[in-house]
Amino acid sequence: MDPSDTELTLAAKLIRAGRLVAFPTETVYGLGANALDEAAVQRIFDAKGRPASSPLIVHAADVVMARQVTAEWPRLAQTLAERFWPGPLTLVLPKADQIPDIVTAGLDTVGVRIPSHPVALGLIRRARVPIAAPSANRFTQISPTTAEHVRVGLGSAVDLILDGGATHVGIESTVVSLAGDYPTILRLGMVSHADLEAATGVAWRVQDSAEVQQAVVAGTLPGFAAPGMRSRHYAPRTPLVLLKKGQPEPKGRGRILEMPSEPAAYAARLYAALHEADAEGWDWIAVREPSTGDEWAGIRDRLKRAATGRFEE
Repeated sequence: MDPSDTELTLAAKLIRAGRLVAFPTETVYGLGANALDEAAVQRIFDAKGRPASSPLIVHAADVVMARQVTAEWPRLAQTLAERFWPGPLTLVLPKADQIPDIVTAGLDTVGVRIPSHPVALGLIRRARVPIAAPSANRFTQISPTTAEHVRVGLGSAVDLILDGGATHVGIESTVVSLAGDYPTILRLGMVSHADLEAATGVAWRVQDSAEVQQAVVAGTLPGFAAPGMRSRHYAPRTPLVLLKKGQPEPKGRGRILEMPSEPAAYAARLYAALHEADAEGWDWIAVREPSTGDEWAGIRDRLKRAATGRFEE
């Protein structure tokens, strides 16, 4: 059952008061604070143990609000917004002055999206401010797809958790930059490379994650850096192994996850399956290598970042 109007009104008051509210989006649960309140945003970093070098995504209720947090709105942004919003696509654009530097890790760009989950939209509309919200979990750990995942992972660090049931996309949004010389995919999700090219009629560059990681280490982050780009992310405490076809399972007590064969169902199930197996006390968890098709790229990205033993591309 979704939160009541009374619960949403209370959550909105907490957001305006500078507190933290966890809420469902269609992708994963987010840990939200008023994106215009520097002190409130700092509480997100403190609760997650998240480094200041990792920017946050700002969630808006509509295109009008999204444009208010950006300094530029090119034609391509409008094309993408009309095709994919509300939905799991984040646009990185030059930021408006009202967005504190803490939100963007000191960069001059901001990631913004309009979520499609009715609870998320209801909260943002009632709060009447854009909400900065990374996933509602400890930094680099498995993202939460249920309210219970948030309770177990963050506990009393959150002032209120809105329970909207299990999320249906299941992995984080695709992130694209429109701030450079050419449109660039920074992080793949369930909006695929092919989807973006079909919607826009232009060629998209895929940012090499190793290139971003090197910039993180060197302290020279590009002006279009995205969250979730570190080589180790989305990870269970139990070692996760990715098995190629015919590869033997590791030694010791473990569990091989049986996953759906269709990409949307696989993504929706992935983090919940990892949470369940992680709580069972195995020596290892394993998944078999999924397809290499374009629609699987976001899933393969999350598995590679979460795993200790990997298949090679």
